[in-house]
Amino acid sequence: MTGTSSEDGAGLWRETERVVNEVAQELRTLDEGAAWFSGLCSADRRQVLREVGGYAMQAHITAADGRAGVARSGVKPTANPAVMICMDPPRSGSSGLPADEHVKAFRVLVSVFAVADTRRRETYGKGACGHAWHNLPAAAGES
Repeated sequence: MTGTSSEDGAGLWRETERVVNEVAQELRTLDEGAAWFSGLCSADRRQVLREVGGYAMQAHITAADGRAGVARSGVKPTANPAVMICMDPPRSGSSGLPADEHVKAFRVLVSVFAVADTRRRETYGKGACGHAWHNLPAAAGES
């Protein structure tokens, strides 16, 4: 297992925030993010899916964002996580999916978040947002 254990929820939360935002801002590839996710234990993967689902909902994803994100994710549009996120309104309960669908769910959620967050940063937060995760350095720190 890489990363943190479920005993250190705050550490996992910070690492999740960093990895997801690095992928969304193209400082890390989706494959690298999925490899990080795959190295987590089952309980941590479920926790990360809940967290990333929350990021996506906080970014106010739309069904159009869902379709664009699924196209970027490399996941078939008929896979459960892809169908859920493309609903109107989108559903993000991917942590409840069977374990064999968790990597697909991660790829979909991160990709959809990237679409929605990029749209929101360009529309609403351009130069005005002070959130650290919207202003990551050009070179990723840890991998």
